[in-house]
Amino acid sequence: MWKKKSYFVISLSLLIACVVWSQMGAFLVHIFFGVNIKANFFKFCFSLFKEGSVYYFVVITLINILISYSILSTLFKIAEQYLLSRRFKQKLFIHKNVEKTRSINETFKQVNKDILVVNADQPLAFTIGFRRPFIVFSTGLIELLDFDELQAVVEHESYHQKKYDPLVIFILQVIAHALWFVPLTKWCYENHKIISELLADEHAIHKTGTELGISAALLKLIKHGCFDKSAPVLVHFSNESVNYRLQQLVDPQRTIPLRADITTISVSIYVLIILLGISIVIVG
Repeated sequence: MWKKKSYFVISLSLLIACVVWSQMGAFLVHIFFGVNIKANFFKFCFSLFKEGSVYYFVVITLINILISYSILSTLFKIAEQYLLSRRFKQKLFIHKNVEKTRSINETFKQVNKDILVVNADQPLAFTIGFRRPFIVFSTGLIELLDFDELQAVVEHESYHQKKYDPLVIFILQVIAHALWFVPLTKWCYENHKIISELLADEHAIHKTGTELGISAALLKLIKHGCFDKSAPVLVHFSNESVNYRLQQLVDPQRTIPLRADITTISVSIYVLIILLGISIVIVG
């Protein structure tokens, strides 16, 4: 069930992004290279007003602001993520605990040695990285959890690592930020974060054979842990989706409502109908 919902929200977000960004790209090609593209929403907006009029100027200004914001915010997010990730990884490796890193990888038979243990009293467990994501534990986490709980957390984070969740979540975050005028993109981003945690919990339960380890670890980390909002995109074990996860652990058969509200759906559909409908009319 959760896998299907995960594919749905990712596909929906990417589809919306492709539709809107393709329209923006076609408009920019027309502006900079003079290519006459008939099926373009932004070009059509200009044609509705008399050239040189106040309304024409207002429409031009608004469309240029919208496109500029979308492009610049996307580039800014990518640059910001790159810098934050680079600094954050450097900081992690400075505090690497060599002995515990070797011991944890051997204990849990990590072939690629992809668990990094850092010296920190605060219990931390997260997955970071886009091309080659790796798992980070703190010494505080290892001291806090018993073997079964730690094994459950390893399996949980291994799922995020195998599915490249940090990269997927970052892409959805960029889309939601750049296309703020289509509220469904934000809904997709926020819901995928929840769904990915539920899937990782399911994976951990399947691998360990019980929900006790993951439940106990989650409760301990909720009590002792906190999340640094200034960090780059990473998949944190105890994040804002804990309420949904606890509900699912207590009652696995219960359906968690992840529905979008009427306003979100209505505004998004309205924007997309305008973009697609006008293009179809022009082509016809």
